[in-house]
Amino acid sequence: MKVRCLIVDDEPLAIKLLQNHVEQIDSLEVVGYCNNAVKAAEVLRTTPVDLMFLDIKMPQLTGIDFLRTCRHPPAVIFTTAYREYALEGFELDVVDYLLKPITFDRFFKAIERYYLRTAPREESVRIVAPRPDSYIHLRTGNKFHRLSAGEVLYIESIRDYIVVHRTGKEKLSVKYKISDLEEELKDKGFLRIHRSFIINMNKVTAYSTQEVELGNIQLPVGNNYRDYTIKILKAP
Repeated sequence: MKVRCLIVDDEPLAIKLLQNHVEQIDSLEVVGYCNNAVKAAEVLRTTPVDLMFLDIKMPQLTGIDFLRTCRHPPAVIFTTAYREYALEGFELDVVDYLLKPITFDRFFKAIERYYLRTAPREESVRIVAPRPDSYIHLRTGNKFHRLSAGEVLYIESIRDYIVVHRTGKEKLSVKYKISDLEEELKDKGFLRIHRSFIINMNKVTAYSTQEVELGNIQLPVGNNYRDYTIKILKAP
């Protein structure tokens, strides 16, 4: 299956260059292109997109602001002529940051990064149930929040913050990277099913290739996490 790409840029020449680069890689295809973020939002609502090439400086809404407003964005590679946004871009967990003019060899490296990020994981499948004495420690400033792993229902990423949804307790919002938390929770019975969601596997009541149910809560399964999610949840 080809990787479905969306190009978002207000420069026609930049769009043409990216189209040419995409056409040189058989596993990629362009499903659309837009000259501003508003049109891109409309495309994302109606068209499956795996990878978005997103310019930063555009009229109406910058690429960074647009990505922050996306609830469930695809994987993103920023394309820009400005170096100063690199740190802010990577804080949004983008795949790569390409500076214009974009050469094919640099484009190819970015695609390799995309495949490394989305490749099925080869580690053995095992589910570790949270022990009663298993805890999650989240640091905010000089303070640590100590949460029982068993009380956590799921974790949601919103911009630079994560929101911990707990059973019978108030939600907890802290500034934290979901990718860092994913690593910490690897052996505590949690599973990342989407760019924005990590679930407690012991709270799952139903699942499909499209969503996971935690009681009366439905969470989407991301395209890049689908195969691994099903593999893990099917494991005995």
